[in-house]
Amino acid sequence: MKKTWLAGSVLMGLMASSAQADTLLGFKLGADFWAADTSGTFAQSGNPQQEFDYDSSTQGSIWVSLEHPIPFVPNVAIRENRLKENGSMTGADFTFGGKQFTGDVFSEADLSNTDFILYYELLDNDLVSLDVGGAYKQMHGSYMVSMNNLPTEIDLDDGVVMGYASAMVGIPGLGLFGFADVMAGLDESKVYDYQLGLGWQFDGIALDTRVRAGYREFNFDANNFSGLTSNMKFDGFFAGVEIDF
Repeated sequence: MKKTWLAGSVLMGLMASSAQADTLLGFKLGADFWAADTSGTFAQSGNPQQEFDYDSSTQGSIWVSLEHPIPFVPNVAIRENRLKENGSMTGADFTFGGKQFTGDVFSEADLSNTDFILYYELLDNDLVSLDVGGAYKQMHGSYMVSMNNLPTEIDLDDGVVMGYASAMVGIPGLGLFGFADVMAGLDESKVYDYQLGLGWQFDGIALDTRVRAGYREFNFDANNFSGLTSNMKFDGFFAGVEIDF
């Protein structure tokens, strides 16, 4: 009888521990579509920066995050950002990549990057949540200039160490919430990436779904970065969805 009671107690304890772990261990997956305007200048280091007329098109981001109950170990998030836009210039007269460009010139600014984020949850309840940590933004795009269909391209293959903070304020019982995410460069102080907006959460049995919309701005102002000088900006409104398992 005692053995049966002991076995039952252990089983109930394990079930309770498992339920608690399921509650504390979180997995999020999301995607945003971003109607961004593009503006700014760039040049090979040591040369005057050139300004092109850029189109406006849809950019995008996808991300995944893992939150766990292990003390002192940060949570992890990875976000992939696709930022690419075409531009043009008339009456050009400059040097890029060791070549001289004159007349009608076309360009492609590819500031695509991957964010690797480590963060801690300082607050996490139905009313307020606050995450603070650090991030590394790995650039993996390029700047390309073309004349007479002959392109010259210089890769962006360096990264930026950044501070990270994310906050969300909700209205209990309604599912409505406001949010803000900020990444600010530490070694490149004029590089930043922030977004703010409103969302609606739909609670489910196995997963929760959040629909989001807001404004985002990515500013890339850096000197001698991968042999380039740049002052580019992508900004505009976005909409997306996030699934919380």
